[in-house]
Amino acid sequence: MINKKTMKTKLFSLFLALVFSLGITAQIDRSKQPEPGPAPKISIDKPQEFELKNGLKVLLVENHKLPRLSYSLRIDNKPAVEGNKSGVSSILSAMLGNGTTSISKDEFNEEVDFLGANISFGSSSAFASCLSKYADRILELMADATKNPLLTEEEFQKEKDKLIEGLKTNEKSVSTAAGRVSNALSYGVAHPSGEFTTEETVNNITLSDVLAYYETHFNPKNSYLVVIGDIDKKTLKKSVEKNFGSWSNSVIEDVNIVEPMSNVQQTQINFVDMPNAVQSNIILTNNVDLKMGDDDYHAALVANNILGGGATGYLFQNLRDDKAYTYGSYSSIGASRFGASRFSATAEVRNEVTDSSVVEILKEVDRIRTENVAPETLERAKASYLGSFVMALESPQTVANFAMNIKLNKLPSDYYENYLEKINAVTVDDVKRAAKKYFEKDNARIIVVGKGSDVIPNLEKVGLPIKYYDKYASATEKPVFSKPLPEGLTASDVVKNYVKAVGGEAKLREVKSTLTMADVTITGAPFKPKATIKQMAPNKFSMEMSIEGMGTIMKQKFDGNSGYQEQQGQKIPMSDDDVNSRKAEKGLFPELYMEASNIELESLTDVNGVDAYKIVVTKDGKSSVKYYAADSGLLLRTEETNEAAGQSITTVTDYSDYKEVNGVMFAQKMKITQGPQVFEMAITEVKVNEGVTAEDFN
Repeated sequence: MINKKTMKTKLFSLFLALVFSLGITAQIDRSKQPEPGPAPKISIDKPQEFELKNGLKVLLVENHKLPRLSYSLRIDNKPAVEGNKSGVSSILSAMLGNGTTSISKDEFNEEVDFLGANISFGSSSAFASCLSKYADRILELMADATKNPLLTEEEFQKEKDKLIEGLKTNEKSVSTAAGRVSNALSYGVAHPSGEFTTEETVNNITLSDVLAYYETHFNPKNSYLVVIGDIDKKTLKKSVEKNFGSWSNSVIEDVNIVEPMSNVQQTQINFVDMPNAVQSNIILTNNVDLKMGDDDYHAALVANNILGGGATGYLFQNLRDDKAYTYGSYSSIGASRFGASRFSATAEVRNEVTDSSVVEILKEVDRIRTENVAPETLERAKASYLGSFVMALESPQTVANFAMNIKLNKLPSDYYENYLEKINAVTVDDVKRAAKKYFEKDNARIIVVGKGSDVIPNLEKVGLPIKYYDKYASATEKPVFSKPLPEGLTASDVVKNYVKAVGGEAKLREVKSTLTMADVTITGAPFKPKATIKQMAPNKFSMEMSIEGMGTIMKQKFDGNSGYQEQQGQKIPMSDDDVNSRKAEKGLFPELYMEASNIELESLTDVNGVDAYKIVVTKDGKSSVKYYAADSGLLLRTEETNEAAGQSITTVTDYSDYKEVNGVMFAQKMKITQGPQVFEMAITEVKVNEGVTAEDFN
């Protein structure tokens, strides 16, 4: 039962706080910029330290607020090139933490789960967390998996196959290609940060290579164990010595640190043609030699935050808020004690504004280099660091990372206690000076990965030299973006070929309704909805999406005269534009009703590696694009751009895996891309002229 006196006290306290805040607000002079307060004093627990005879260094931060512990093992290996066996560290990482030479994989994982703990490994690291009453056993399991990993041929082949499958899955990923090429061109493929893994390098790897990598890279002599939580030093030392004391020294590999590539002598565009790209991926980048202990480190962080740290950054406000070119544009700057890091400004934009986006990104980089930042903008950037820094301190892992950074980067012991003070001390002049030093405008690479046939004609007008590369960073000649059209071929011919390919006009006109069932995959979503789509000639439409255990989560209906969308119990009427557009539909197959005056054959281009005819369709003053395979005649892709909330949004739909149902060919797979959102539909059933009634559209 709630104590009434206590409840009244709480309510009174709330009212008192409200009145107090209103009183303060009334006294604020809003015509003046408020003076920034002093940076808050940060108190971070100093770790207690000890070292085992084998060289393992242990750092303990006691925290007895909760009965929990975390162990972070970091093996301080210098970055090394894996060469023609690139991927060996990834395979080792996947194999570690799945059993030991004395405990099977299943027994190991079951015990960890039973204790409500977590153990994970990287190729040079490990992490474990648990309740403090299970601390000794979890440390024992973690140490056993570190010293005596179960590295079997069976597990090796399984992880090798998974890695190859992942590479194949990402083969057509524009963002994957952009990241790979930007790293390779910036650092060089002979640098650890520039090399990349391919199917060929993975196939070169044997279990012996994985074992050799483990022996070379897992060494207590250059390892740190950071422990945070409910344990005292005496108890921890006894447990660590018992579990890690027998970890033997192996030979530490003598690695020569390779110098990264130099920045280019002149700003240039490095273009990668990916015909399947539905938008362009832009990365403006240059190498920097920035270390955490440098005097201008904090100024560089603040300058980067102002340029592209989020929704208030120059890049975001220009490219998204002002121009509506993208869903977001950001920048980043890294620091490395090995002298190999980068500054980057990025955006993913519509094809037709790729050239303009490059110009605007360069403009904003030049702006922060040459113009004084507004005082209020500087204070806002500092405030964002204050908030994120203080919130990060809530995590024990943050304290562990701080302790490791101080050790590895040879920073002063009070580095993080003075962190916010140094952020607060950054001036307008400091921002400009750091931007000039680290953000290149005249010596930058601008990597653009996109559809060359749509992008290059305008990109050439920017006035920067363009060099061409394939998606594995090898220099190439300028690709041929558009092939010659067959003489005499018209847009009407292409449309007629499509109608013939999917079954012929007579068969298509016999289709009065369709019922389609599909499994839906939404990128990043933890669930997979099922979709039921019903259509009835000439223009009735219904789609319902459901999730097992949750029922229907979304409906969209159009009965021929009006329609609505319903989601989370809210029913929203269809807009007049959408109603008029759907009313204008004449049947279930638009190609049957296309008029020659409204369609134009533009080019013969490439869609996902297939030659396709690009047809521009004009209807009610709006244009859309359709691509039909030159050989089969089937529809491969549609592109449609609409205005919403002041932004142009392009929806790209890819069709594949056609199968015949009642004499008509239907695509069994659809991939719908709208900005960063990707939906994939795998058709499980199609019914023609059955299972649909007029009531389904009410």
